[in-house]
Amino acid sequence: MSCHKSYITTPIYYVNDVAHIGHAYTTIIADTLARYARLIGQDTFFLTGTDEHGQKIEEAAKKRGKDTQAYADEISAKFRELWDEFDISYDKFIRTTDADHMKGVQKAFSVMYDRGDIYKDTYSGHYCISCETFFPQTQLVDGEFCPDCGKQTSIVEEESYFFRLSKYQDRLLEWYRDNPECILPKSKRNEVIRFVEGGLNDLSITRTSFDWGVKLPERFNDPKHVMYVWLDALMNYVTALGYGTDEAKMDFWPARVHLIGKDILRFHAIYWPAFLMSLDLPLPKHIGAHGWWTRNGEKMSKSKGNVVNPKEVADAYGLENFRYFMLREVPFGGDGDFSQRALIDRINSDLGNDLGNLLNRLIGMSSKYFEGRVECDLVEKYYKTELDELQVSLDKLEPYIFELQLHRYLEELWRPLTIANRAIDKYQPWTMIKEGKTEETMALNGLIATILAKVSLMLHAVMPKTTTVIANALGFEITPESFNKIIRNGEILEPFVTQKREPLFPRIEEQLLEEKSIEESKEEPKKENKPKEEKEADNIALIGIEQFFEVSLKIGTIVEAQEVKKSKKLLLLQVDIGEDRPRQVVAGIKEWYSADELVGTQVCVVANLKPAKLMGMKSEGMLLAAKDSDGLCLIRPEKPKAVGTPIS
Repeated sequence: MSCHKSYITTPIYYVNDVAHIGHAYTTIIADTLARYARLIGQDTFFLTGTDEHGQKIEEAAKKRGKDTQAYADEISAKFRELWDEFDISYDKFIRTTDADHMKGVQKAFSVMYDRGDIYKDTYSGHYCISCETFFPQTQLVDGEFCPDCGKQTSIVEEESYFFRLSKYQDRLLEWYRDNPECILPKSKRNEVIRFVEGGLNDLSITRTSFDWGVKLPERFNDPKHVMYVWLDALMNYVTALGYGTDEAKMDFWPARVHLIGKDILRFHAIYWPAFLMSLDLPLPKHIGAHGWWTRNGEKMSKSKGNVVNPKEVADAYGLENFRYFMLREVPFGGDGDFSQRALIDRINSDLGNDLGNLLNRLIGMSSKYFEGRVECDLVEKYYKTELDELQVSLDKLEPYIFELQLHRYLEELWRPLTIANRAIDKYQPWTMIKEGKTEETMALNGLIATILAKVSLMLHAVMPKTTTVIANALGFEITPESFNKIIRNGEILEPFVTQKREPLFPRIEEQLLEEKSIEESKEEPKKENKPKEEKEADNIALIGIEQFFEVSLKIGTIVEAQEVKKSKKLLLLQVDIGEDRPRQVVAGIKEWYSADELVGTQVCVVANLKPAKLMGMKSEGMLLAAKDSDGLCLIRPEKPKAVGTPIS
């Protein structure tokens, strides 16, 4: 692949369910990489799409009483609509039910067969329908449960075609050794190496137990077989470029970055490069595996009722604010815990105080002292120290992008904003103007404009609409040409006149969504004549007793209580639970309790929650309460108990 071409992919998303925050995270990262590659002048191809074959899809459609293709069409359309609403700049949206894709998969099967890498045999083993994978007995949990998803496997015996995965074990290990950044973060590469060193078995790549998939090429005259969903799905990365049909775009291969979730790393880092070796195609440059987004430390799932709906969050807080939060909050590869409070803090602090306020200060100073005019030609004369410091940060940025260290990228990008705000406080333009230092004051405004221009160019891939507004205020357009002039060549801005405008990031004081509204709504169950108790039980996500006992519940006494100013809901409580000092708890109960009436009362406290910040205040626990149509009441012990008494 030429260094002037960038091919960036998301995984193709499985259509057995609708998009959630994890899908949005992967896609936003990929979109950011693609936008950045285009901005620096690279010919870029960005691929996303949907994976629509396999037994899970067939069963999901059947469960809903729908034709399988119609069901796949419906869910695939929802993914595409969401990415369009999120302004995702993909160049192609592929579906594994596309005719050209299926032709490409069939060609790949034939090529691998002719190379002696596919043979026919019978397979008997433990099969997980959810993961669509066979597992050897040694990998099962308690001898019967899937090691990946925990669901029960079933013993399946069927005729199958096999791919000689074992043949490529040594070549894979050589690739990992010779290309230390082929899997990012590097800790994931080490996991893969250990797995492969443990020995690879040949891979079953066809199924006969269901029909919804890509058929074998006609030359095999074996119509009962359909291809293994992962062989089908992984091939999308080259069939999207025309492999097996019109190969005009194959010059984009190999991929610069495959972005995936860590749960599908094995398929992408072992199976996929082995398939490519068999096809005699180059291997991807990077496979980036990110972590999961969790709620309260748990992986999101519909059965737990804790899935965050990305569209509702973006609609409430702003799409670009959401993009910034997702990329800045969590180091790539690590898990992140979603919190509205953390999102609000990022918007108010990073975006509002640091970025938005700096633009407001520039507009205010230029209007007050120079009728809005800003000139940058004397910046180097007066503020070379700040310019040099700015350049140090800018020089660090680009490697972070394609090493997928986006949190580091944004952290470093915010340093110039600190330089700018610090310069205003240090040089005090209001004093300089009184002292007649007009030239120095204009140069200071030019420094602020220069920093804002460079930051907006480097931030553009993350927040394209916001940075376009900033660039317009500074009198230039964000294009590959302006990137080259201002970032690469260090050219100064042309003189411009500022205009007053509304703040970019209005301050947010309270959560904008009720917690229940950021969860995916569950499907309405069909009405049945069940007793009330059974209906209620249907809607409860069951947990094991050991999970319940992981929660530490204790009796506490409220020793201090006060209202939180500017909040309609919050009280600030000090709760004694028998420790060295009282716990500070921020509770949303102001509508039902006054601060005075709570002092001295006992409550039930969740004592082992991670501390969280609410309106900038640390909260070290949660009170148990019940709420219905009549309002909310705290759960309290029937009789006084010693503080710290465990609840079980």
